[in-house]
Amino acid sequence: MQEKQPSFSIKHWSDDDKPREKLVLKGKSALSDAELVAILIGSGSRNESAVELSKRILASVNNNLNELGKLSIKQLMQFRGIGEAKAVTIAAALEMGRRRRGEDVHRIAKINSSNDAFELLLPQMGDLEHEEFWIVYLNNANKVLLTSQLSKGGLTGTLVDLRIIMKKALEVGAVGLILAHNHPSGTLKPSKADQEVTQRIQKASSALDIKVLDHLIITQQDYYSFADHHIL
Repeated sequence: MQEKQPSFSIKHWSDDDKPREKLVLKGKSALSDAELVAILIGSGSRNESAVELSKRILASVNNNLNELGKLSIKQLMQFRGIGEAKAVTIAAALEMGRRRRGEDVHRIAKINSSNDAFELLLPQMGDLEHEEFWIVYLNNANKVLLTSQLSKGGLTGTLVDLRIIMKKALEVGAVGLILAHNHPSGTLKPSKADQEVTQRIQKASSALDIKVLDHLIITQQDYYSFADHHIL
């Protein structure tokens, strides 16, 4: 007779090991990332618990939830014990987290620092695998009038159309601009092309009495500010 394999579903764990019960008793902040993912997937496989499986998944992305959010359904399903339903659940939960942060930054109505601009733009740009160029249009009190994607490029760069920038600035009555683009490679060092496009936009905007206040290079977790480094 074949020996019955033990179940590793959460409901069969001891109370001390149940992430759901731990969340109820101690609060969500008491759970590790692996325990939170374990709640999403519900059960592991014959050879490992849901928490162990979650730890293995997180280890593959250096325990970085932002990197986990970039994995496709197909990539998640490559882990033994993760079927389509579990992969979809993980992806949906991480997307909800991303959108929640996006809603929080909508409350930023005024830009007082480069970090404010970074927090405003990170949800749109931080996780991208291609390069995009964005413009934040401000009034004379540095309040945000409009945040707009200017262009979308490939892995190596994006195009900037000065006419579109100036036309939109005049339409919304902007007197200040914050430029931003992301570097999917993760490097924060501005390239020669980055500096040249900044100078082009500065020259065009100054003719209309519009000031370029900053240019941010954004990566997943950090940013580089032209203004902070005094190269505007």
